Amino acid sequence: MSEHRRKPPQPQGGGRAAARRGQTGSSSGRRAAPRGATGSPSDSYESGYNGSGGEERPYGGRAEARRAAQRSGGGRRRAADPDRGGRRAAPGGPNGPGRGRGRTAPPGKKRFVDYPRSGKYGVARWLPSWRLVAGLFIAFMGSLVAVAGIGYAMVGTPKVAETAEAQNNVYYWSDKSEMVSTGGETNRQIINLSQIPKAMQNAVISQENKTFEEDSGIDPKGIARAVFNMARGGETQGGSTITQQYVKNAMLNDQSQTLSRKFKEILVSVKVGATWSKDDIMAGYLNSAYYGRNAYGIQAAARAYFNKDAIKLNEGECAFLAAMLKGATYYDPAGSTSIDPAATPKANSKRALVQMQDTLDKMVEYGHLSPDARAKYTKLPAVKNPRFNTALSGQIGYLVDLANGYLVNNSKTTGITEQKLRVGGLSIYTTFDKKKVNELEDAVTKVYKANIKPKERPKTDTHVQFGGASVDPATGAIRAVYGGTDATKHFTNNADVTGAQVGSTFKPFVLAAAMKWGVLDPDLGPDQAQDERTKVSPKSLYSGKNKLKIKDYKGDIWRNEKGEEWNQVNDGDESYGTPPSYRIDLREAMRESVNSAFVQLGMDVGLDKVKEAAVDAGVLESSLAGADYPSFSIGTSQPSAIRMAGAYATFATSGKQRDPFSVMEVKDKDGVVFTHKTETKDAFTAAVADNVTDVLKTVVDKGTGTSAQLPGREVAGKTGTTDGNRSAWFVGYTPQLSTSIAMFRLDDNEKNQNREFLKMFGTGGQEKIHGASFPAEIWHDYMEQALKNTKPEPFPTPAPIGEIVNDIPTPTPIPTPSQTEEASPTPSPTPSESLTSPTPTPSETCFGFQCNEIGGTDSGGTDGGVTSTPTPTETETGGNSNGNANGSGGIFGGPSG
Repeated sequence: MSEHRRKPPQPQGGGRAAARRGQTGSSSGRRAAPRGATGSPSDSYESGYNGSGGEERPYGGRAEARRAAQRSGGGRRRAADPDRGGRRAAPGGPNGPGRGRGRTAPPGKKRFVDYPRSGKYGVARWLPSWRLVAGLFIAFMGSLVAVAGIGYAMVGTPKVAETAEAQNNVYYWSDKSEMVSTGGETNRQIINLSQIPKAMQNAVISQENKTFEEDSGIDPKGIARAVFNMARGGETQGGSTITQQYVKNAMLNDQSQTLSRKFKEILVSVKVGATWSKDDIMAGYLNSAYYGRNAYGIQAAARAYFNKDAIKLNEGECAFLAAMLKGATYYDPAGSTSIDPAATPKANSKRALVQMQDTLDKMVEYGHLSPDARAKYTKLPAVKNPRFNTALSGQIGYLVDLANGYLVNNSKTTGITEQKLRVGGLSIYTTFDKKKVNELEDAVTKVYKANIKPKERPKTDTHVQFGGASVDPATGAIRAVYGGTDATKHFTNNADVTGAQVGSTFKPFVLAAAMKWGVLDPDLGPDQAQDERTKVSPKSLYSGKNKLKIKDYKGDIWRNEKGEEWNQVNDGDESYGTPPSYRIDLREAMRESVNSAFVQLGMDVGLDKVKEAAVDAGVLESSLAGADYPSFSIGTSQPSAIRMAGAYATFATSGKQRDPFSVMEVKDKDGVVFTHKTETKDAFTAAVADNVTDVLKTVVDKGTGTSAQLPGREVAGKTGTTDGNRSAWFVGYTPQLSTSIAMFRLDDNEKNQNREFLKMFGTGGQEKIHGASFPAEIWHDYMEQALKNTKPEPFPTPAPIGEIVNDIPTPTPIPTPSQTEEASPTPSPTPSESLTSPTPTPSETCFGFQCNEIGGTDSGGTDGGVTSTPTPTETETGGNSNGNANGSGGIFGGPSG
C-alpha cells in the first residue's frame, strides 16, 4: 500500500481499535456487558457517567462516544440481568429500544397531522397525503358551515332604512288629476302589492330572478360568480336575487363592494327569504327601487314616465319600467347626455326597446304572458317628457301650504300631524279647481299689467299686492286662491294672511247683528236693556252726517279712555241725507257706504253683538281687532280673504254657515285616512241673511259696486276702503260662488324690519284706490269666467223683518173744531196711569241729557221717531272733529268707506 493511502496512526488511548483492545474478552465467546454495568475497573474512566469511583471519563473519539451512548441505553447487547433469571437484558437496559446491531428504534407517538410526512424523504416528505387533503377540505367546509350557522343565528332582519321609506305626498285637484308630488327629499309613494299590476311583478321576475318564487333568497351560482368577479377586480354586480337587491336597497346603509358587505348581504337575504313572504319582498323591492327621473318606487315611476297610477300600467309599460331598473341613464328615451354624452335619446331609445323586447320574450318563455298579448307590444310605449314634480312655483306652493295647514291645524279630526306629513306617502285630494285657480290668477295678472307700473311710478306703484279667495257656499270648499305672484318668490299667502284691514266690507255684519238681536232700549239699564231689544228693519233710519258725534245706546256722547269725543267722518267728508236730520235708511247707507250711520248702529246694537255676528258668519275671532271702539263696525279687523269669502257665503246660503276647507280626502297605501264631513251651523235665520243679501244687491245694482255687475246674474257684494287708503276690498257672491279680492301696498321684504302698509293715493294712476276700482274689476273678470257654464240662479226673496227704528212719522194735520168734535175723544188717563206717568220737573224737561232722553237725540239716537232741532252747541260740535275723526289709519281713525 502506498504511503499516501496509509491510515494515519491512531492516538494512544483513543480511536476505534484502542477501544476494542480495551474491552475484556469473554470465555464464552459472547460480548460482555458494558463495564459500567458490571463494576469493572474501566468504570474509573471518564465516560460521561459516574463510575464507582465517582469520576467522569472523557471520550477518546467517535467510536468511544458511540459505545458510551450504547452503554447509556442505545447499545447493541447487554449482559444477562441476574434479576431477570439470567436472561439477556435488552440493549440500553430493560426499557431499551431494541436489540441487535443495526435495528431501527420504533417510532414515537403518532402525530395528529403527519406533515411534513414522516418516513418520507425529499419531495415526497412535503407532498400532503390524500388523507390530509380530504381532512383539510372537510374541516374548511365545516368551519364555513359553522361560521354561516353562527352568523345566521346572530344576524337579525334589519329595519327598513328610513331613506327607503321616505316618500312624497301627492296632491290632487278637485277633479282628482295630479297637482304636484312633493313634501320629501325622495320622490316616492309606497303602495300595496294589490296596487301593482301582476304584469310588473312578472316582468321583474322574468328579467331579474326567474327562480324568485322558489329560491331561499340567494343564488349560489350567482354569488360564486360575483365573488370571483370581485376577487379579480372585475364587475361586482350580477348574481343578486330580487331579495338581495331589496336588502341592498332598503336595509343596508353600506353600499360598498366588498366581500364582508357581500357576506352580510347574503346572510340578511337568507334571513329575509326565510322569514318574509314573497309578496312582502316583491312589494318592498318594487317600492324601493330607483327607476330614473328622480322616481323611487313603481308609483312614482308610473307617474314620471306615463302620468298614470301604477295599477293602470299595461304589459308593455311594465316591461319598459323593468328595463329602467337596469339603469335609467342608458335606457330613458329622453336621454341623459348631461351624465354621459353617449346616453343620447336615440341610443337610449334603442337600448330600452331591446331590453323591453327581451323582457317580454322571457315573460312568454316562463309562462307569464301569452304570445298573443306579447305581440301587441313591439314598439316603445308613449313616454311623457321628463317632469320633476317638486316645483312649487306660481300658485301651487300656496295651495300645498293651505292643504297642509288645514290638515295639521285640524289634526284631532284629520289624524294628520306634521310628523306624518314629513314621513309622506299620502294622497291628498284638495278642493281646488284647477280651472278657477288659473282664471283667478289671470284676472289679477290682467289688471296688474294694465295698471300697475312700478318703473313709471315708483313712488306709488311699488309693493302693490293682491290676494283673493273663492269659496263654494254649498259646502265651504275653497275653489281658488290667489296668494301672490309666485310662492317661490313671495312667501306670504295673501289669500290666507294679509294683515290688511277689511274696511267697509265689515258693515254687513253690523246690519246682520241689528236684525238678529236688535238695538238696545235706551230707557232701560244695561242688564235689562239686553233683554229688551228692538230688531231692526233695513228701512230703519240713521244719520248720514259727516263728522257725526257718536253716542252710546243711551244717548251719551261716547268718549275714549282719554275723555276724547268720537266724531265719525264719511269717505270724502261727505254727508248723506237731508239736513238738518240727515236721516237715511240702512239700505241707502249700505249702498253708499256711509260710515257714520253704521258706526252709530253698531253702538246701538252693542259692539259685542257685532263681534258675535262676524264670528257666527265665519270670521275667526283671533282676526278681530278694536272691538272696544266705535270704528270696529267699519272694519278695523284683519280677516283673511278666505274667511271673508266664507263669511259672505253664509249670507248666500240663507244663514247656513260652513267653515272653508281645502282637503276633501286623504289616503295612504292602506286606504282612506281622512274624509271631510261638512258641518253646517245656523248662524242667522233665513230672514236675517236674505235681507242682508237683498241690501247688498243694491250695492252692486246701483251703489259703489256697480263695476262688479254680471249681466244676467244676481250679484250681492260690498266695497271696502280703509283710512289712509292703505287697503281696498271687494267681497261679493252669487248663489253658487263667493269671492273676495284684497289690494294693498306692503313692503314685506324680510330685510325691512319696519314693515307697514303704504298709502295708495296715486297708485295705478288713480287719485285714490277704492274697493270699486281694481278689486271689483278683478272680481268681475274672474267671476265672469268661473261661472261661464253655470246656470244663473236667483237669490231668495227676503221676508219682512224688524221694525223701523228712528222712524219719522208723517205730521198730523191740526184738526178743525168740527174735526175735533167728530174725532174720537181721547180717553182721560186713569188714576193709575197718572201715577205711573208723572209730569217731568222743569229741570228734567229743560236741562242736561234728561232733556234729550225725553225730547229725542240729535241725529242718530233712538228717540222713537221724535227729533228735536239741534242746539247751536250740537251744531258747532258736529262740525268740528276735534282731531278725533279719522287720523293715521289706526284704531281710532278706522276705515272710511
